Amino acid sequence: MTPVIEVRFKGNRREYFTWPSEDPSPLRVDEPVIVEVERGQDFGLVSAVGSVAEKKCQRCGSGGGGSGLGARDSGSSEPRAPSPESLKSILRRATNDDRKTATALRENEEEVRRTVRDRVRQHALPMKVSDAEWQWDRRKLTIYFTAEQRVDFRALVRDLAGLFRTRIELRQIGARDEARRLDGIGRCGRQLCISSWLPEGRPVSLSLAKAQGLSLNPVQISGPCGRLLCCLHYEHDFYVQQRKRFPKEGKTLKTSEGNERVVSVDIFRERVTLRSDAGTTRVVSLDQLRV
Repeated sequence: MTPVIEVRFKGNRREYFTWPSEDPSPLRVDEPVIVEVERGQDFGLVSAVGSVAEKKCQRCGSGGGGSGLGARDSGSSEPRAPSPESLKSILRRATNDDRKTATALRENEEEVRRTVRDRVRQHALPMKVSDAEWQWDRRKLTIYFTAEQRVDFRALVRDLAGLFRTRIELRQIGARDEARRLDGIGRCGRQLCISSWLPEGRPVSLSLAKAQGLSLNPVQISGPCGRLLCCLHYEHDFYVQQRKRFPKEGKTLKTSEGNERVVSVDIFRERVTLRSDAGTTRVVSLDQLRV
């Protein structure tokens, strides 16, 4: 069976390739390689091998994204898992010269991004240029951008193609995908989940914050990308299951003290705060309330 290898590119972009099983020396994690891509070759680092790469390939698909007139990221939809036969191959291990070429391209991309931003302003397009990425063989330049609406960038593409003398691809991404590419530190003080280990950015709604009793102020529950925190998903199932054991806030219960209304619940200490018709408040344990 032909081994599946996960390769990481700039901006935490990951794609899957095959490596000849008859090769006597297997690839190692973080080893630089030259891979086959559409219309050329690219440089990347091996990020997973063996069964780990195969499982991630089945879960996340090939990781390739479409482009076009105002193309948007797919949100929560998962791409289909590709079969090894449909994957492109790793051509060879990268040499020192290959690595120097890749480093030079990375250094040039910031200047490219500034140039593209200037051209965007000249064309008066409502878009923000997030990043630029050269293909290793310089046969393609991908420009990543965000926008609140569909953008007709055909004139801009022609302009950039004449300027850089290569194939230009403009790819519209969402706020979470931008955070994945640019990376950063979250309010928890650690690297962003979306750029370190989270396989995909799932949609997050205010209902998750409500279920956990958090403040509904977007400033307090949003990440650097401006969207609701991805980590609101992590403990949601726990809160949902635990709250089933408690009466709902606002419900009136008949207790030994008479009719009392549930003011709040504490699922961690398993306590319920009650308020009587007379206005007195008391805190009882969940077990005591059931009795």
